[in-house]
Amino acid sequence: MLNAWASGFKPWSYPDVEGIIRKYINLRMQLLPYFYSAFARYYFEGIPPFRAIQLSANDDIDINVNAHLNEDAEIDDQYMAGDSLLIAPMFAGETTRKVYLPKGVWYDFDTGERYEGGTIIEIYVSLDKIPVFVKEGGIIPMMPALPHMPKAGEKVPLEIRYYGKTPGTFKLYDDDGETFAYEKGNYCWITLQVSIDEDGKCVGNVVNVEGDWEPGYSEYKWKYINQGMSE
Repeated sequence: MLNAWASGFKPWSYPDVEGIIRKYINLRMQLLPYFYSAFARYYFEGIPPFRAIQLSANDDIDINVNAHLNEDAEIDDQYMAGDSLLIAPMFAGETTRKVYLPKGVWYDFDTGERYEGGTIIEIYVSLDKIPVFVKEGGIIPMMPALPHMPKAGEKVPLEIRYYGKTPGTFKLYDDDGETFAYEKGNYCWITLQVSIDEDGKCVGNVVNVEGDWEPGYSEYKWKYINQGMSE
């Protein structure tokens, strides 16, 4: 799945960062159910899978940015991937950067550290960590880091990460992954839902499957992440 064959440079051309590149290529594969669903929404609803933070924020970004930076500023170095992931890439030579988090609660994708939004935070990272944040209530379906896309009829287990302590819903898309049969209706939408019980615990369920296509997942394993802890 590596699109680098036209260049003479490959990840293994740089031994000092080969492991880091492998980590993120594997993460990309793990996130395919999330991104595949985002691209399906693009096809069916016209909602771009990757979009400027201004299109997803629920507050006045310019006022907040100027209040914290004391200068005119535009946020053009971070973006939303799907509804729940905020990506803030690092650039050459940087060890710190400022990230604007829209109003609400956000969590570090890797550690689960909690942040209050509506403000700008400064983060310190190394080369092996891309700053990624998850919106409160975000559901992130992930599959194993396979060396290939699942073939038609091949079932894979699904790990569903949930961030936060409020109810959340995610529409997971699935089809054969190979043909244009989806144009004839051969696909399904799977509703993943997290509710909060009387004891404050998160409870995840598959609550609905729309369509005639049989989902390509063998099991659903839920992982609840909050304040750096997982249940």
